[in-house]
Amino acid sequence: MGSTYEILAERLARSFDRLVPGADPALRASDHADYQANGVMAMAKTLGRAPRDVASEIAAAGDLDGLATIEVAGPGFLNITLEPAFLASRLGTLLGDERLGLELVRPAKTVVVDYSAPNVAKEMHVGHLRSTVIGDALARTERLVGNTVIARNHVGDWGTPFGMLIEHLLDLGEDRAVAELSIGDLNTFYQGARSAFDADEDFQRRSRARVVLLQGGDPETRRLWRILVDQSVTYFSQVYAKLDVTLTPEDVVGESFYNDALEGVVADLEGLGLLEESGGARCVFPPGFTNRDGEPLPLIVQKRDEGFGYAATDLAAVRDRVARLHADELLYVVGAPQVQHLAMVFAVARQAGWLPDTVRCEHVAFGSVLSPDRKMYKTRSGETVKLVELIDEAIDRADDALVARGTDLEPDARRELATQIAQAAVKYADLSTERQRDYVFDLDRMLAFEGDTGPYLQYAHARLRSILRRAGELDLAGVDFALVDPTARDLALGLLGWPDAVASMLEGAAPHRLCTYLFDLAQRLTAFYEACPVLSAEGAVRLERLALCDLAARTLALGLGALGIAAPERM
Repeated sequence: MGSTYEILAERLARSFDRLVPGADPALRASDHADYQANGVMAMAKTLGRAPRDVASEIAAAGDLDGLATIEVAGPGFLNITLEPAFLASRLGTLLGDERLGLELVRPAKTVVVDYSAPNVAKEMHVGHLRSTVIGDALARTERLVGNTVIARNHVGDWGTPFGMLIEHLLDLGEDRAVAELSIGDLNTFYQGARSAFDADEDFQRRSRARVVLLQGGDPETRRLWRILVDQSVTYFSQVYAKLDVTLTPEDVVGESFYNDALEGVVADLEGLGLLEESGGARCVFPPGFTNRDGEPLPLIVQKRDEGFGYAATDLAAVRDRVARLHADELLYVVGAPQVQHLAMVFAVARQAGWLPDTVRCEHVAFGSVLSPDRKMYKTRSGETVKLVELIDEAIDRADDALVARGTDLEPDARRELATQIAQAAVKYADLSTERQRDYVFDLDRMLAFEGDTGPYLQYAHARLRSILRRAGELDLAGVDFALVDPTARDLALGLLGWPDAVASMLEGAAPHRLCTYLFDLAQRLTAFYEACPVLSAEGAVRLERLALCDLAARTLALGLGALGIAAPERM
């Protein structure tokens, strides 16, 4: 049915287009009216006319008749207020729409989302949190709008460290090694391998020989390598389950997957005349990339020892995702330090013709997780914090908070709710932060039931569900939305903004925009409750208010679900 914003913008564009073809109305939500069009100034300058005269001409055109009224304000702004009948009609349509006005993308696109990417035989730590949470929110929301999402968990499962890891497995014995790995103690296993490598020359020799066997395809070495990979993937899945992340073992497509394609990458780049030798390595120098001295920067595709680096693997991945998976969009949810590397990979892929201009490719960069003292989040001993320990601590503290609030839930049900609250706390704190910025991991603030937090939004939803349960069976079809009280009208306007909030999130790969919308909706709800008693109201007024509660509860549930956050019925 199109969002309210889209309908208004399209109608306004017709009036603007009559005066200056292609002019942008610059329609925005406003504190002075329901919406404000700010594009008159630029258009008046083009026409050489007074802005208020141009604004008056557009206002008089009547293209919003039946939808909204237009008033000229200030030097030439257009204040737009929705007509009551149009607003009521929109709300009535939403009542019967499970998607609340959110249309499916047509035609649907195939979107590859590359996220999480831990390393085999190493435990996931706090540094993996942002990629995992942001990537999963984007994947969920792309699915919500009807796109086909192919998740790619590009784990580090190849390279020279696997020589020492396999030798350490053999020294321990398979049974003991598997037992150690199966309980999730990957750090102990890796540290044992590292210590043996640093202290024992014979172990070093065996490790290097094992790398040669691994890369050469020796069956026994590959079998042992597979044990390491499979045990690690099982561990990763346990962490994802604790966070309620949708990644599965089938989404794990690590560095090793592209190994057989690397020689072809080099050969094809050479055939295209893009390869140059530099310091014994084979490189591509994409235009526009220079060092501090203004010298061209190389993307090293093959090292001087004829081994392949990350660039070759990443180029092979781009080729595979475009040519075989037929991706329309590629989203790489990878930390900000990789910005130059990925930009160069994308540039070379476009030079080579492997990444057509028709395929959107974006590095969804993000900042760091900081401790309350605004330093990198580490343990007191200086070690990186295990992600599973952070999650478990959040669950324990959420459980304690429920007990302190006097919940009457049975222990198992209480623990399940505590897990949902903890997931909301951790995810929302991350997602509500503009992703390029660092943020402070502070569980006291994250777990609060007040303020801009995940638990606050969950509580807002649970409160609505409580009202609707107490109201009993309802027939909301044909509700007359008079919206006499300003807070009811303000809540209604917030509800109409749901499709636009989703579109804005996906347009900028910016989950914080959806978080901002949901928190704003919850604040509108608070003002509505204070001014408009629901259950004690009567007749048509009661039905209207219950209908607004129903729409708000459904909007919160859909929005939280898009972020990967549960919407409990009771709290």
